[in-house]
Amino acid sequence: MKKRNNITESQNANSIDIDTKGISEIVRIFNDDSKYIIEGINKSQGDIVAAVEITLDALLSGGRLFYVGAGTSGRLGVLDASECRPTFSVDDEMVQGIIAGGYRALSESIEGAEDDIKDVEKIIKGKNITSRDVVIGISCSGTAPFVLEFLNQSKMRDAKTVLITFNDIEPLDYADKIIRTYVGPEIISGSTRMKSGTATKMILNMISTITMIKLNKTYGNFMVDLNVVNNKLEYRAINIIRSLIGISEKDSREALMKARGKVKVALVMIEVGVSYEDAIDLIDKYEGSLRKILDQYPKDSR
Repeated sequence: MKKRNNITESQNANSIDIDTKGISEIVRIFNDDSKYIIEGINKSQGDIVAAVEITLDALLSGGRLFYVGAGTSGRLGVLDASECRPTFSVDDEMVQGIIAGGYRALSESIEGAEDDIKDVEKIIKGKNITSRDVVIGISCSGTAPFVLEFLNQSKMRDAKTVLITFNDIEPLDYADKIIRTYVGPEIISGSTRMKSGTATKMILNMISTITMIKLNKTYGNFMVDLNVVNNKLEYRAINIIRSLIGISEKDSREALMKARGKVKVALVMIEVGVSYEDAIDLIDKYEGSLRKILDQYPKDSR
């Protein structure tokens, strides 16, 4: 594969003598350089939309989303995947992160993991990746052998494939979509954990969150499918119920308990006036859409 422009390894003209600067000046350099993240993502919006559409189609068809990366890219993919379950109450299998070198690579550097492709086939077979799934590879340089081989073998199984990169690379016949986001050279040359890493997190946030919005996991900007697993999320759940239907904190807490910790179920039980079991049935009937349920059962009709 030919690289047309190796942006991620280029030298940043604004930080050439950064070691001679004072701390306040270095902070300014960092802050000023961050504008290129937003500019780059703005220009990539069309490709991000396409990636979301690919992902949504896969999940609506019963498929899964896999993020694949090495180093920082892999860690960010695993992070985004791991946050989907508590935020949106999705099954553990629906969104998964795969990092070169295995889960030990989450907390330490595994030398050569990015270049090692010998386990790719085994991982793909173990995950049973099929034509229903979508695989999103993350490689800042666009050249990580582990990521590219994973996309290649996934495409052989007819999975949908997307590559996120920050270099101007040539098209790949095994990538259905390439998101090329140009954030410019890093302040420390080649250190893609910086701007490229920040942009990666932003892009993954958009892909997963917008997909979940379209899977009816939110009502407005409330995460009504959140999984209450700690005190903070319990407080958030109670606040969502209070905000949406205007009842007291005490009544919201009681409603949440009756709904077995499920915010959306609590809202349907209260607003429609049904039992826990009937609320579950309504949510299933309307494919998880709280808005459709409330539109179908407006308050003035009850």
